[in-house]
Amino acid sequence: MWEIQVESASEMIEFGKCIAVHLRCGDIIALYGPLGAGKTTLIQGIAEGLGVGKRAVSPTFILVREYVGRLPLFHVDAYRLEGIEPDDVEQQLAFSEYLTLGGVIVIEWAEHISQLLPSERLDIFISHESVGRRVRLVPLGKRYVELISAIRVEWEQSRGK
Repeated sequence: MWEIQVESASEMIEFGKCIAVHLRCGDIIALYGPLGAGKTTLIQGIAEGLGVGKRAVSPTFILVREYVGRLPLFHVDAYRLEGIEPDDVEQQLAFSEYLTLGGVIVIEWAEHISQLLPSERLDIFISHESVGRRVRLVPLGKRYVELISAIRVEWEQSRGK
């Protein structure tokens, strides 16, 4: 686990770019946090860091947006799926198909589809603080322990530490 304090939206975007540098096909990131925590802003940074040519926006009403960059990026928003049975979620979202497409999957409101999430992934919890946001990264699996280490080095270098 690793935690950082992010003080602005622009800093959240920069953090997303640091994450993107180290992503590989098949990586899965599950995002947790209340409305307005900065989940979409973080994804905008990831998309920018992957070289996506347009600004990532929340896919709430279509569930998934697909972006083309250095790697395919599948931006899932599970907000509207709260309380829906797992089989119905799978039918609406076709989540298992996205797992086979070889891109990066980033999921907002991941707690709403927790039954469908693979056991190995990177969980990121974002919470409001008195100043800025607290971002806590929790690796689930060896790949994600390595990913956090690489992100941490990238982030600290970008901060001049």
